[in-house]
Amino acid sequence: MPQTHPAIDQAAPTTAAPAPPTELSLEERLAFVNTVMTMRLDEAKVAYEVNTAYIETEPVDLADVVTVPLTPTLQPPPESYPSPVAALLQRAHHRLLTGGWCSGALVDEDGARCMLGAIRIEARGDSGLEAGAAAVLLDAIRRTFGEGVDSVPSFNDAHGTGRTPLRMVDQAAGLADARGL
Repeated sequence: MPQTHPAIDQAAPTTAAPAPPTELSLEERLAFVNTVMTMRLDEAKVAYEVNTAYIETEPVDLADVVTVPLTPTLQPPPESYPSPVAALLQRAHHRLLTGGWCSGALVDEDGARCMLGAIRIEARGDSGLEAGAAAVLLDAIRRTFGEGVDSVPSFNDAHGTGRTPLRMVDQAAGLADARGL
């Protein structure tokens, strides 16, 4: 007798074929890209910190970084300090702002002045007042930059721009006012 084999069911498989992937919306794609970029930036941040951990840095003085447009010729001079040395330093600061700053000479060919040149012209011949202002200015410079600064002219000439010297004259005016000079 012939052997009968059970019939093989040729019916369709019971699992349905996966649906074709739907395209992501713009918001979903942006969220995905944002996640990937955040991961990359985090990795770059860690790599940067590892690669620069051995480099010694000096703190940045924000007064050297944060600047505002200066239009000193359009602005009146600030109200004077009551003490004579502080008022002299304040006038010298204003003169440097309006007339310009120079290095290597008391006055250059354009009329710009160095720190000491501005003090001298604003002292109007009063050598005692001039000496007092120069002493307070040197003290203010040494407070900020250390005792290695020899003199006001050497400090002035050590800078390529007037930003730091002008800031120091302004700080010296405040120091003289605080001392009542």
